[in-house]
Amino acid sequence: MMNATLRAYIDLTRLQFSFAWPLLFCSGYLLAATVYGTFSWFVVARVALIGFFGFEAGFVLNDYIDRNYDKNDVEADKLTRYWRFFGTRPVADGLIPPNHAVGLFFMLAAVTAALILTLPYLHSLFVLLIMIYCYTIEIFYQIEKRQPQQFPFAQLIGRTDFALFPVAGYLCLGNPDPNAFLYFAFFYPFAMAHLGANDLIDVINDRARGMSTIPMIYDIPRTAYWIGGFTIIHAMMAFVFMIRLGWITRCCITAGLCLLVIANVVILKNKTPDATLKVLPLFHLAMVLYAGGIAAGALFG
Repeated sequence: MMNATLRAYIDLTRLQFSFAWPLLFCSGYLLAATVYGTFSWFVVARVALIGFFGFEAGFVLNDYIDRNYDKNDVEADKLTRYWRFFGTRPVADGLIPPNHAVGLFFMLAAVTAALILTLPYLHSLFVLLIMIYCYTIEIFYQIEKRQPQQFPFAQLIGRTDFALFPVAGYLCLGNPDPNAFLYFAFFYPFAMAHLGANDLIDVINDRARGMSTIPMIYDIPRTAYWIGGFTIIHAMMAFVFMIRLGWITRCCITAGLCLLVIANVVILKNKTPDATLKVLPLFHLAMVLYAGGIAAGALFG
C-alpha cells in the first residue's frame, strides 16, 4: 500500500493533472517563438519547469489559505474526488501539518523564481511580476469570497491569475504585444466559465463553508447561464485569436469549442451539480486541445 504521507502530498498537489500546467505554460512560449524567432528545447524544458513548479505552488497556497474552511466540507465524492486522486484535503484533514504546507509553498515558489531569473531581462522581470501578482490575487480571492457579496468582484478579479498563466509563458520569450493580449482575452472567459462549473458542482460544500461563490451570490440556474454566457464570449474571442494562428491550431481550438458546446448543452438542460460534474472533463480536455494545438501549430505549422 502506498505511504499515507505520499498519498496526502499527491492530493495536495493534484499530481494527476500536473502534465497540463507545463503544457499550457509552454503553449505561450511556443506561440512567442513563432513571432520572435526560433526556440531552444533546453529553454522549453526550463519554461516547462517554471510552469510546473509555479502552478503547484499555487495549489499548495490555495489549500493552506482555506484549511480551516475546508474542514466544514460535507461532500467529498464530487469535486474533491475529481481533483484529488485519493479524495482528501490533506491540510484540512490533518494529514499534512499547515507549517509543512507553508514550507512546501515557499520552496516551490523559490524554485520557480530561481528558474525565472535565468530568463533574459526584461522577460524575467515580466514573468516574476506576474508570479507575484498571481499569488497575491489568489490570497485576495480566497479571503474575499468568504465575505458577503452582492456582485462577484472577487471571482472576476481572482481568475485573472489563471488567465495570465499562459501569458506569462508567452513573456518568457515575447513582449507585451497584441498576441499576448489576445491570448489573455481568449483564455479569461474560459477561466470564468470553468470557475462557474466548479462552483456549481461544489455548491453543497460552499454552502457549508459559508463561501460567496457564484451559486451563493445568484443561484444554480443563473450559474448555468453564467457558464453559458462566458462560453459565448470565449468563443467570440477564439475567432478573433484564431486570425493570428495557423490551421493546426485553428482545428484544435475549434475541436475544443465543440466540446464546450456539448458541456454547456448538458449543464443548461439539467442545471445540477451531478450533470456538471459529468461534463467537467470536457472543459479540461478543451484546455488541453487549446494548449496542445498552439504548441503543435508552432512546432509543425
